[in-house]
Amino acid sequence: MKLEVIHKIPVGVAKPTPLLFVHGKWHGAWCWETYFLPYFAEHGYNVYALSLRGHGASEGRIWGASIADYVSDVAQVAGQLDASPVVIGHSMGGFITQKYLETHIAPAAVLLTSVPYYGLWPTTFALLARRPLAVSKVLVTLRLYPVVETPALAQFVLFSSDMPKEKVTAYQRQLCDESFRAYLDELGLNLVRPKRVKTPMLVIGAARDAVISRKAVNDTARAYGTTAEFFDMAHDVMLESNWKLVADRILEWLREKGI
Repeated sequence: MKLEVIHKIPVGVAKPTPLLFVHGKWHGAWCWETYFLPYFAEHGYNVYALSLRGHGASEGRIWGASIADYVSDVAQVAGQLDASPVVIGHSMGGFITQKYLETHIAPAAVLLTSVPYYGLWPTTFALLARRPLAVSKVLVTLRLYPVVETPALAQFVLFSSDMPKEKVTAYQRQLCDESFRAYLDELGLNLVRPKRVKTPMLVIGAARDAVISRKAVNDTARAYGTTAEFFDMAHDVMLESNWKLVADRILEWLREKGI
């Protein structure tokens, strides 16, 4: 399958280990392109961001796509690189990263405001309480787009309340639908088995995240024998105004690992 991959060439002598970024629900490779990809390339990394099937400019359909399909997309791109990459997954992309690491070896991985290994029931109940109409539309239409179908909804779910409205509107226009089948996998059809994952993990949460709770982030970190780190921002840490704090922590952690 032809998948969109955005690649930034490193500045100076390239480090031997590439970085592969995996987006979450409603997004595409574009969400990494403004800040993270050029920044990590400036620090010597070959960086790649894929759009999962049906997202961005990738072939395939979102409707009916499973988490296993998305894992296959990550494996396809990772397998085409010169070396096994560090996988950095955001939100659903973090869940996909965990599933990928059940059966693939990577030198390290980073989970950013990731769906926890035990799935999305807590998030679903939280959204139902605070945005019942949007969740009702999801259940009636079997589509995930109603959760982010307006700038106001997208800002509540993804961005800080102080993000400028024009930025929120610009980002919201790039959001797409998401697979209800993949959502069912995250509810229980295909949950993560953390004991199968042996990869060193950095787990990062957002203190103002409206969808992934502090408890969920801490539970995920604990499952991989580490401690979660939190930053004062909302869910889309790679697009927040203080994104560099997260990027610098990832760089520091990679250096600590000798990567």
